[in-house]
Amino acid sequence: MKLLFVVNPISGGIDKQPFLTEAQQICNLYGIDYHVFKTTGTDDAVKLEKALQDFKPDKVVSVGGDGTTLFTAVGVKNTNIPMGIVPLGSANGMAVELGVAQKPLEALKDILMSHISGDLDMLVVNGEHYSIHMGDVGINAKIVKAFENDEKRGMVTYAKYFIEELNNVQPFKMKVDCNGETLDAEGVMLGICNSRKYGTGVPLNVNGNPMDGVFEIVLIEKINANMLIKAGLSSFNEKFSDSQNQTTISTTHAKIAFDEPKVLQLDGEVIGDFKSLEIELLKGAVKLITTKKNSYL
Repeated sequence: MKLLFVVNPISGGIDKQPFLTEAQQICNLYGIDYHVFKTTGTDDAVKLEKALQDFKPDKVVSVGGDGTTLFTAVGVKNTNIPMGIVPLGSANGMAVELGVAQKPLEALKDILMSHISGDLDMLVVNGEHYSIHMGDVGINAKIVKAFENDEKRGMVTYAKYFIEELNNVQPFKMKVDCNGETLDAEGVMLGICNSRKYGTGVPLNVNGNPMDGVFEIVLIEKINANMLIKAGLSSFNEKFSDSQNQTTISTTHAKIAFDEPKVLQLDGEVIGDFKSLEIELLKGAVKLITTKKNSYL
């Protein structure tokens, strides 16, 4: 067996070397050929493509958070090379969604031993921006953008921007074209969901399934600020989304237009400001190494 580890050394501010040292010991013990690819922020996609071509791994292991998972998934999409996830980021939302063991070494052992694979869907926005988890336009995207630009991290900083945006939230107009119909609407957030929950644990799309061949557009018309603050940032449950005034649409393709440019975030990263979006589902684009703990199988 040949393993390619795709590692983001700085994701979540977590030192990956202790895990890599133990992983390398396991590979050496069992005669597994391995190569470690570390992202640098410069031409990573091109370099990963070359590493895949040169090393020709049997399995790829994503080591990091949601951003690393997405980066790895884009790298292996449509290659038929299976990938697994080792959660070592600040937000491991997709790993939690897919039933991945939360202890890194246990997750690695599952990848080595499992003969179970699933077809993981992927979304592409405006033909070039990818997502496998959750994206949105509106209040949450603005929070993520402010959070990214702050040198301080952690839930206290996130809470600061969360409360600021709640106090200043303004609805905006949008037009959604999908399934042969057009919806003219107004809301404070538009979710683009291939899954169910954000990395913080907040459920937005309780019926989401990243392996079912469709995605959901979730329109949040208004937010009950008092309810959110009382609930607390770390204690949301499945009833959260039921308390919102929202509309959910399942589809494989959608076009969305806004009255003015809006901030888009995908899988926890700010992409930019857009006045229109075209979203397409890439069904089963990634072959995912998984286990029976994955509730979506």
